[in-house]
Amino acid sequence: MEIKIVNKSHHPLPAYETAGAAGMDVRAFLDSDIVLGPLERRLIPTGLYIELPLGFEAQLRPRSGLAFKHGISLPNAPATIDSDYRGEIKVALINLSKENFVIKDGERIAQMVIAKHEKINWLPTESLDETARGEGGFGSTGKH
Repeated sequence: MEIKIVNKSHHPLPAYETAGAAGMDVRAFLDSDIVLGPLERRLIPTGLYIELPLGFEAQLRPRSGLAFKHGISLPNAPATIDSDYRGEIKVALINLSKENFVIKDGERIAQMVIAKHEKINWLPTESLDETARGEGGFGSTGKH
């Protein structure tokens, strides 16, 4: 699949780092470093603009290394970029650690996954089919 992209940054386009990768790394496009304090949230520009076909979305997800090593995540993970959005892709980052984290220009800050989605129509009804799980919610299937 080919997707139109405008890159106003000086960084490489998002790319798959391995043959089996589902996500492409997205880089920060900054004039100067950003210090993200503990529990602070910031919107980080990327300089990227995309044109997705109908029926597709771009999902932004945390990078596992940043999340595990530094507590850096996305507060709205996965973030959705709709097919009709034409603005700059910006990544909402949050620092869940107790230490400041410095974001530098060109740093890989998130992963982007292109995903197909379906549109549905609701079918109002008075009841739903029974299942073995029924109304069992959080934790109802046990730990093991």
